[in-house]
Amino acid sequence: MNPTRRMAPLLAPSLLAADFGNLQSETERLADSAADWLHFDVMDGRFVPNISFGIPVLQAVHRHAKQPIDVHLMIEEPQNYLAAFRDAGATNLTVHYEACTHLHRVVQQIKQLGCRAGVALNPHTPVWVLEDIAADLDLVLVMSVNPGFGGQTFIPNTLRKVAALKELLVDSGSQALIEIDGGVTLDNAGALVEAGADVLVAGSFVFNSADPVATLAEMRQQLTALTESGDQD
Repeated sequence: MNPTRRMAPLLAPSLLAADFGNLQSETERLADSAADWLHFDVMDGRFVPNISFGIPVLQAVHRHAKQPIDVHLMIEEPQNYLAAFRDAGATNLTVHYEACTHLHRVVQQIKQLGCRAGVALNPHTPVWVLEDIAADLDLVLVMSVNPGFGGQTFIPNTLRKVAALKELLVDSGSQALIEIDGGVTLDNAGALVEAGADVLVAGSFVFNSADPVATLAEMRQQLTALTESGDQD
């Protein structure tokens, strides 16, 4: 057995790809699925060229969710809204490196609120920018598409970036999870896990399928098999 092999990755279906007119039923049908987290994208029309969910929608989702809610803040000045999103039901709060002038202060603010603290990196942002703060992080979200819209094509360079980030985290003594968001499917999920990913966000691949619950189950089965195979190497 390889002692360095990790558990199978967490699965976090993105509600950005769900049926907005039926968010309660979408949330409830995921309750007993293979989903470990529910990924909740917040967009302000400023940091990214789109507008999505806000605090009242998170409150509504939280009332019906069984899984922790993984809130991804694609917004400017996120420090002004952290407490409100925590109060609305966020378990994880991830802010963008590119949106925070005083990133360390924002990360500490998230921790003081009792949430898991994450930092997201856009596709053009190198991983080394987190070198001085990596040890303080609970989560690093690597954008594998340009943020703002669902259904985009996975950026292949993400695999190299994940491997580099994993090395940086190990060197820093950080226990942060590596999360991948954008264009994740069964075609690239295995390679992402091999590169070091711990959490996979899947939106369109899950919710555009005939049966999202069955799709998540298939992802779980294949990724668990991959992990068990690695344990035996």
